[in-house]
Amino acid sequence: MPDIVSVEYQQTGNSTSTNPYGMREMQERAFEYRDAQYMLLKSPPASGKSRALMFLGLDKLINQGIKKVVVAVPERSIGSSFAPTDLKKFGFFSNWMPKDNYNLCTPGSDGSKSKVSAFHNFMNNDEQILICTHATLRFACEGLDEKKFDNTLLAIDEFHHVSVSGDNKLGEILKNIMDKSKAHIVAMTGSYFRGDSVPILLPEDEKKFTKVTYNYYEQLNGYDFLKTLGIGYHFYQGRYTNAIMEVLDTDKKTILHIPSVNSGESTKDKHNEVDFIIDAIGDVVKQDADTGVIHVKRKTDGKILKIADLVEDTQKERDKIQGYLRDINSADDIDIIIALGMAKEGFDWPYCEHALTVGYRGSLTEIIQIIGRATRDSDNKTHAQFTNLIAQPNAEDDEVKLSVNNMLKAITASLLMEQVLAPNWKFKTKVSDDDKAEPGEIKIRGFKQPSSQRVKDITGDDLPDLKAKIFQDKTMLKAMPDPSVDPEVINKVLIPKVIRTKYPDLTDEQVEEVRQHVVLDSVIKNGTIKEVADKRFIRMAGSFVDIDDIHIDLIDRVNPFQEAFEVLSKSVTAKVLKIIQDTIAATRIKMDFEEAAILWPKIQEFVKTFNRQPDINSNREDEKRMAECIIYLKEERRKKAANNEG
Repeated sequence: MPDIVSVEYQQTGNSTSTNPYGMREMQERAFEYRDAQYMLLKSPPASGKSRALMFLGLDKLINQGIKKVVVAVPERSIGSSFAPTDLKKFGFFSNWMPKDNYNLCTPGSDGSKSKVSAFHNFMNNDEQILICTHATLRFACEGLDEKKFDNTLLAIDEFHHVSVSGDNKLGEILKNIMDKSKAHIVAMTGSYFRGDSVPILLPEDEKKFTKVTYNYYEQLNGYDFLKTLGIGYHFYQGRYTNAIMEVLDTDKKTILHIPSVNSGESTKDKHNEVDFIIDAIGDVVKQDADTGVIHVKRKTDGKILKIADLVEDTQKERDKIQGYLRDINSADDIDIIIALGMAKEGFDWPYCEHALTVGYRGSLTEIIQIIGRATRDSDNKTHAQFTNLIAQPNAEDDEVKLSVNNMLKAITASLLMEQVLAPNWKFKTKVSDDDKAEPGEIKIRGFKQPSSQRVKDITGDDLPDLKAKIFQDKTMLKAMPDPSVDPEVINKVLIPKVIRTKYPDLTDEQVEEVRQHVVLDSVIKNGTIKEVADKRFIRMAGSFVDIDDIHIDLIDRVNPFQEAFEVLSKSVTAKVLKIIQDTIAATRIKMDFEEAAILWPKIQEFVKTFNRQPDINSNREDEKRMAECIIYLKEERRKKAANNEG
């Protein structure tokens, strides 16, 4: 199947070069806001968040009166990212030197008495830096007075693990520390939007944070070697193990995530699945006793491949292979990593070219973290690829509705990724024909500029989060691939409803300003821009339009999500496509007055053009929807007449 998303980058080298203090572009940006009490650092995997925290922490310790730095990471293996680091040799004024006895990311239970005791001792002595897991932080904070965090910098890595859910202990601890102490907070994440409906922070708490954003396009466009990124899907029937070799290219450095044992794609025997995959690749020659690396002789040509099995349950064996993976420094050290729940975040394998994931992933956070495994810059690759192997819907299957729904969610997740990974444009209102756009700008007739700082903040910092909310909305999920739904209904009715839900404090005028920006940004990023001489054209809805002639009304008539579903329709069999279309039709969104108000002028135009009313049995989905609209309006008129008579 062709990639749904394909992005090309310019290899400027900006994101990997350093300033006189040894800071990369993102780290320098974060350091500009070093005086902020609360900082939310949104930055992609591999952009250098751990070192950015070192710079911030040392400045607060040395120049801002902060006495301690506590760094909390989601799992022990990530603690190595905050190991002692010589920063002076790169130009910084101090080194990051945590002591071994206060690095609590060591083997053993995260809630053990020894680790909790070490945390408490640290809070009561003169030591300055402690590194622990989220779990150790949770256990250590039980019964600990929040005042102990006065003049302490608490840094939470992979901040998306926090939420305002009542059963999220980390979220509760963070809120109490913010409410009851004078702590400084640095929250770091590469995937701020979540795969569920629970927000990370309440709006009133989020407003307290200074947001520093370094987007994915800046990161990837500023690499030296990586040139292109593709995101695609491959569908299979039966067991995934029988289809795995159709998408597993053993010439590419690959991290393969097999499905959760609780998912429909799993055979429920994860070890047997790993054995099957290895057998499909070739014959096992040996397993290194010291490292745990499995040496496999490839069937096609006899080449020896090195495979790491992270599905292994034995802690000793898993620690062995993880230790080996942490120390690799050459592309030849490993060829394929097979994992289940591990190696998704904070795992650095820069040589990885292909992230292959089996089974639908409901969490956008998980998807973006997995893609991040392949988007490190390395001289062994110019292309990075994410492939999702998904079960194909089967009409005889009782779970067909769930299967279609999972497929559509996977496609919408890729659409969001395209939005995140594409270049950002600045949109301005076009006043006259002589009003020319600056580089990186697009001027649109009828476009409403943000009228308040609140709207500027949303469109400037929160657009990926808002789009994630839109893509996860149940009504939007039904409407996006449904050809009967008019694009203006999506853009003018459904999207504003999501905006009002997420930002209830906005006025109708502000909602419209945000709506226009979201729709415009989505359409432009899903379009294809081409330059001919001194003119720029964008391909929208199958045709090229001169960018200088674009009006917001034209943008509103385009379904920004249409192209991905067209790719889908060309990539599955006619039978499967029929299953998908029938399932969509069965869950079609109900007609309401807002949609009818948009469709009525189109119905009038239809009658004028064809000299007849739309036919409910038409093969054209948009005509059928118009016919449904007429039925709806007649029924509403009947109800109104009945009420008047009553």
